[in-house]
Amino acid sequence: MLWGGPSDCPERNSLNPGFGPSCLSYSWERIKVFIRNARSAIKAAILCVGIATCTVAAAADQLVPLHVRLDWSTWGLHAPFFLAQQKGWFKAQGLDVHIDDGNGSIGTVQIVASGDEYDVGLATSAAVMIGREKGLPAKIVAELAGRNELGLIVPSGSSTKDVASMKGRAIAFTGSSMEAPFIDSFLAASGLKRSDVQLMNMDAAAKNTAYVVSRVDGVFSPVPSVMPLLTGKRPSKAFLFSDYGLSMPSFCLFVKDDDVAKEHDALVKFSSVIASTWAYIYNGHEAEAADAMIAGRPHAHLDRKVLMGQIDGLKQFIVPAAGDSRPLGVPSELDYAAAIKTLSRVHLLSANHQATEFFAPGFVQPTVDKVAKQ
Repeated sequence: MLWGGPSDCPERNSLNPGFGPSCLSYSWERIKVFIRNARSAIKAAILCVGIATCTVAAAADQLVPLHVRLDWSTWGLHAPFFLAQQKGWFKAQGLDVHIDDGNGSIGTVQIVASGDEYDVGLATSAAVMIGREKGLPAKIVAELAGRNELGLIVPSGSSTKDVASMKGRAIAFTGSSMEAPFIDSFLAASGLKRSDVQLMNMDAAAKNTAYVVSRVDGVFSPVPSVMPLLTGKRPSKAFLFSDYGLSMPSFCLFVKDDDVAKEHDALVKFSSVIASTWAYIYNGHEAEAADAMIAGRPHAHLDRKVLMGQIDGLKQFIVPAAGDSRPLGVPSELDYAAAIKTLSRVHLLSANHQATEFFAPGFVQPTVDKVAKQ
């Protein structure tokens, strides 16, 4: 008690319940003690807050920053990036990851490989390999999809039972995109020549719209990203380039040559988290991944149903085929040897390369990250 009880002051007792001069003096001494103690407590509190703030700042300083550039604006392929970010799996590995959208694989390869703004890029393996031959110091560290994602999308039904049945029909394509150089070889595998079909060169957005409204009978495009956009608009199926002799891995993580050694540990952790997060997603967490993308890009007005369709459609490209014992994400020398053969066949790459020139092994290590087992 601030003023004391009956036994605190010598002049205060049952006969003298008031406060005499010595009681007031005594109480004033108590007040001064209280003030000193309060000041000490405040100083201690301020010190604790300062220590806590410094601790948080120090913890943040200990995280290794990694800047990532994606291939395009947000679509299903980006699921592990946003889910790992949301669940704190990057930070658990000591990484502070920043994710930026891209504007095409070719642009991402050029920007990441030729500058210092980004540490990691997401692109097609073909774009990285072609860029490397042209002198860009880009090297693949994770093979996220082992199959060629390109193909011909056509209406469902018996009238388009195979590629040969497209003879005389109109097909949209984009001349500046990755699909264009493969068209002749793809058609030839079914006994067709370019002159046997009506090829219509359009930009990416226009060709998909033209297909939906039936202005064309087919469209060459990346299958897993486009097929879900057609759901409920024009029932469709796809003939994949990889089933017609045009085999090569698709999406990958890549870095600059110098960073293979300079940022090795951080890149191993990042690549391993991405690979194991894909495994986690395909263990029944597809909806969680779609929701993480929507939360990560709240102003993008993303369609959850389309994202779910893209994640589902990507599974056949991302999950290793039966009999392939590699952990998801580990580059395959056989896959990149096939890519050299395919790309050189359409004159996009010289055939005088070894597969190991294009990727660095050891960057996907399942033991680094355990999220796939959660």
